[in-house]
Amino acid sequence: MIQFFKDLYLSRNFFIALVVIILLFLLAYIIPAILFIPKLLLLAFTLIFFIDLVILFNVNKGIEASRVIADKLSMGDENPIALRLKSYYNFPCKVEVIDEVPIQFQVRDTQFETTLQPLEQHRINYSLRPVKRGEYVFKFINVYVNGRFNLAKRRFRFEADRKLPVYPSIIQMKKFELMAFITNNQELGIKKMRRIGQSSEFEQIKEYIPGNDIRLINWKATARKNQLMINQYEDEKSQHIYNFIDKGRLMRSPFNDMTLLDYAINASLVLSNIVIKKQDKVGLLSFNHKVDEFLKPDNRSKQLKSILEILYNQKTNFLESNFSKTYTFVRRNIKRRSLLILYTNFNSINGLNRQMSYLRMINKFHLLLVVFFKNTSLENMSYEKAKDLEDVYVNTIAEKFSYEKRQIVKELNKNGIQTILTAPEDLTINTINKYLELKSRGMI
Repeated sequence: MIQFFKDLYLSRNFFIALVVIILLFLLAYIIPAILFIPKLLLLAFTLIFFIDLVILFNVNKGIEASRVIADKLSMGDENPIALRLKSYYNFPCKVEVIDEVPIQFQVRDTQFETTLQPLEQHRINYSLRPVKRGEYVFKFINVYVNGRFNLAKRRFRFEADRKLPVYPSIIQMKKFELMAFITNNQELGIKKMRRIGQSSEFEQIKEYIPGNDIRLINWKATARKNQLMINQYEDEKSQHIYNFIDKGRLMRSPFNDMTLLDYAINASLVLSNIVIKKQDKVGLLSFNHKVDEFLKPDNRSKQLKSILEILYNQKTNFLESNFSKTYTFVRRNIKRRSLLILYTNFNSINGLNRQMSYLRMINKFHLLLVVFFKNTSLENMSYEKAKDLEDVYVNTIAEKFSYEKRQIVKELNKNGIQTILTAPEDLTINTINKYLELKSRGMI
């Protein structure tokens, strides 16, 4: 009986009808001759309401609902979610579905309405975009079924407290893996790099395809086959690639609800997967005031899982990054020349100069690629037309910051250090392109 009252809800029509009957009773005190009308309506209302209750609660399993979702959610991506419904009622019923999503999303639009035919199966699709790593708890799926006469509702509840972890972007990892191995993929963002020099091993002779480098044509094989043939070379393998992730205070800067650290983490996972597919070895290092995590490079399948678990637990703090300790650690623990991809951020040329000596020393023994971020909001401000003196001041400051970023790129390049200055949303694709470029040029 207690459960009956917990699951019973009164509809808006119930209260409207009740108010009408009460008003008629009040009117009957003024005009006694019409007293029979509200009495008759009250009797009919009570009977219909009772019929609604019987129809709704006479079936033990009136509705079946379940949530279809991946075991892991992908940070920064739209994760598809489906609610599957099935009706066991013998009449068309209007249902209202409320999915209790994790509080981290702070959304109020996971409420849906539909009509289910007898024994019909229905699917409701929507998506959620988590912007922080961690554990998310999905609570109940609440389904409210209207009675035949829309006076009462019965509530059904399903799947309480389902915990799901939000990992770095697994969706991006799978998408870019496919893109990186498609031949004609320039429209997707991956650039086809022209091979410079021969730092790779001869693999085979194959037919010429428009777009191949004509310098690789094998004229002897062409004469024998009476068609153009080219030499195909295989990229060097087992090269060492490290993702260096700076977790200092500047990486806490937000962009589109995510921190720069989160963008760096997503890019590191995607790039690590492509590096392994290219049969190079990938490692990982994260640091702030000291080196926190260090994973030696490997290209076995379990390496990606290890990287994923490490990245899942990375957090930043308000401390200044210590490049001196990082350089010392690199000299002691990374003996073989490697490509070190450093995800960091510099807001001023002075900030760069404080770390430049350590970056130069690292680049002396390894190939260092410094990846840092544009402030796209400020850049957009600098292009806006000034309407008053305040706008002139804002535009000037915004242009100053943009100029500082460009000067940082020039200073790094002047010291022989490879750079990427990118908007956060373009970080992954730009990093992949740079890795493929450096590899094709034989610089690693």
